[in-house]
Amino acid sequence: MTGEELDLWVDAGRAGGDWAFALLWQSLSPGVLGYVRARGAADPEDVTSEVFLAAFQGISTFEGNGARFRSWLFTIAHHKAVDAQRRGPAVHERLTGEVTDDRAVASAEQDAFARLGDQNVHRLLGLLTEEQREVILLRIIGELSLEETATVVCKPVGSVKQLQRRGLARLRRSMARPAVTSPASAAIALVR
Repeated sequence: MTGEELDLWVDAGRAGGDWAFALLWQSLSPGVLGYVRARGAADPEDVTSEVFLAAFQGISTFEGNGARFRSWLFTIAHHKAVDAQRRGPAVHERLTGEVTDDRAVASAEQDAFARLGDQNVHRLLGLLTEEQREVILLRIIGELSLEETATVVCKPVGSVKQLQRRGLARLRRSMARPAVTSPASAAIALVR
């Protein structure tokens, strides 16, 4: 997706084009889902849907281009993820009646690799301060620019740069220890 395409889709979405909503969802939902999942939401797919529902309901009053829409979308995602953490998993289960059935897995091997990667990523993210974690997630998973990240976290760009630098330095030091496997190192390499 190019910046011009995103601009076009946002303009069409603002005008009520359903096709544009579909393209915005297809192109931006994986990043939002990854961000919400990394924030530890109990039901990241549900939170992602809430994010897009809020964005699509408010798009008619949104002012700006595609890059600004992306930043606005991740601001909504940030707030929805915080709300989901406050509610906790028990509230979600009571509201929806859904209970996860852990017996339905593709294979034990896939589950083990997924857990190993998730555990390492969550362990590494746990080493960061809340502000560092937020900046790293928005920059790597959300693929936001420094300016867009600054907008989401309501901080000056210089502060975002410093939070990113310190967070990455802490992660690099931790990853230098042999106990850490490679899934997170690939993500950190993206920011270099």
